[in-house]
Amino acid sequence: MFDFIRTHQRLMQLVLLVLILPSFVLIGVSGYTNYVSGDHELVKVGSSSITQQEFDQARRNQLEQLQQNSQGGFDPAVLDNEPARRALLESLIDRRVMATTATKERFSVSDTALRQAIASMPQLQVNGQFSPERYNQVLASAGLTTRDFEQSQRAELALDRVLGPVALTASVPASVVSKLEHVLTEERTIRLVAYPASDYEKDLMVSDADVAAWYEKNKQSLELPEQVSAQYLLLNEAAAMENLPAAKLEDLQKYYEQNKARYVQPARVNVSHIQVNVPVGATDDQRAAAKAKAEEIAKKVRADKSAFAAIARAESQDAGTAKDGGKLGWITKGSWPAGLEEAVFALGKGDVSDVVDGPGGYHIFQADDVQAEKGESFEEAKAKIEVEVRRQLGAERYADMATRLTSLVYDNPASLQPAADALGVKVKSAAGIARDRLLPSDEVGANAASAGEDASILDDARVRRALFTPQALNEKQNSGVIEISPDTMVVVRVEAVAPAHVPELDKVKGHILEQLKTAGALAASEKAGQEALASFRKAQDKTQVPEKFGTPLTVSRINPQGLGKPVLDAAFAAPGKALPEYAGVKGPQGFVIVRIEEAKAGKADDPMLAALPVELSQAWGRAEQQAVLKSMRVQAKVKVLPEAQKALAGETAQN
Repeated sequence: MFDFIRTHQRLMQLVLLVLILPSFVLIGVSGYTNYVSGDHELVKVGSSSITQQEFDQARRNQLEQLQQNSQGGFDPAVLDNEPARRALLESLIDRRVMATTATKERFSVSDTALRQAIASMPQLQVNGQFSPERYNQVLASAGLTTRDFEQSQRAELALDRVLGPVALTASVPASVVSKLEHVLTEERTIRLVAYPASDYEKDLMVSDADVAAWYEKNKQSLELPEQVSAQYLLLNEAAAMENLPAAKLEDLQKYYEQNKARYVQPARVNVSHIQVNVPVGATDDQRAAAKAKAEEIAKKVRADKSAFAAIARAESQDAGTAKDGGKLGWITKGSWPAGLEEAVFALGKGDVSDVVDGPGGYHIFQADDVQAEKGESFEEAKAKIEVEVRRQLGAERYADMATRLTSLVYDNPASLQPAADALGVKVKSAAGIARDRLLPSDEVGANAASAGEDASILDDARVRRALFTPQALNEKQNSGVIEISPDTMVVVRVEAVAPAHVPELDKVKGHILEQLKTAGALAASEKAGQEALASFRKAQDKTQVPEKFGTPLTVSRINPQGLGKPVLDAAFAAPGKALPEYAGVKGPQGFVIVRIEEAKAGKADDPMLAALPVELSQAWGRAEQQAVLKSMRVQAKVKVLPEAQKALAGETAQN
């Protein structure tokens, strides 16, 4: 069973997803009306309620599913906030409302519809067909009975019937689609001139007083979160290969011989034959007659070797090859009986053999083509072999080191050095690791984790989570072995903890200086751009294109030609009449002036619009579903109780 789970992980994820669906939590497998009630009701939905217990279970299911899908790399902190908890509670309310409606309206699913739905699941099919064996195997591996699984699917299908028809019947009027097509394809011809902020930085002067004033005014925005400096041991391929002894010459030669086919192509012959059959249990006279006939054919072939194929078609008694002129194809040395190989590989290209006694009778062979052994000798392949052998030795060493690492870090919980000494690796260190991110190097200074070569590893959610456990923070003990990937492991240990604080001015002076320069350059860029914009608008002859503008560019909302939204919005905000017109756009890189020169209708048959009607109908369907669901909430008399606020705030209800 466990082998099945390991080799069908995606399939098992599907089954587990079915197990944790809110319908299981809310409805159960025995019907819509068997709701679980608890002492701490969060939301009343008609005569039923959503309890603290159900909400907590749904949160656990949600977290487990996300961690499973991300192979442990999901950070639980992403869900540990009020918006995430509120979204989950709203989804539970929606499903309960649909379940209440399904029960009230007696929605049901026939056995035929249920069978068709289950049979259509790709995860339960073999070669595109539903497989009862696969179905039973999957359910058994998940510990499910067919009754439980089918009732859960029946419940899901019934829920789909509550709002499903709303989405399926939604459609957007043709006039709306036409109007949107016109708006999306409308074209504007524009020119641009940019005033990059970087052009103004060199002339800016920022004094120490300016820096100090900004620091005092914006001190709280500079606060750094709680952070740790950490020691860590990194075990990967590079660590396993370090100081690996050179492979012995005899090992390299042995590897070459064992894998010779990778380096050497053996000799081979493209051969044809003519066969004269000898019956099983033939008498001496029969064998003599067959040999005499073969000798006669061989004599005829030697007289005109170019006629071998024609003679084979006429005389060969091997029905399988006679029609193809006796062709057997390429024969590699070592693949035939020794007697036949000796005769065949003695031939040169175009040569014909003597009569050879072999399987099935007597044979005359012709070598249509001959290729001698070719490839790399041991000396020629030695460098590649050494790399491959070292990689294999490194993989074996990695496996051994990984096994030893676990026990070493637990045997010496307060230090990584004993493990490092035993394994021959270095203890590394990095600073500026916060609970939710690696802090930028300009906020940390020397040895910032974010600027190091192992930044991606230290920024892994599992690593940060391990560093901020109470045991790691308070006792400075080693973490367990964290497997980042099949060939990368890391163990971390908190070296020092820095509480949340506002850094001293001298530590952030450079950061503030850069911010002030950036802000000043942007202001200077905007000022220059606004002055130029005013002069362009006042020009007597607007048909004359000012020198600074680039080449014309035709854009549309559906094809913005790489322009950002602010520039595109400015281009289409200008009226389509009385052109040319000018517009100014502020951006993070500076100020841009847009000259709008022409407005015209686009092509309504643009291929990019082909899916628009379907996409609009789907969007409209979702909107109608939400509207219907909102109305259903009112009819179901949904009431959020005071206890729900505690749950959303992350507080556990007390008995």
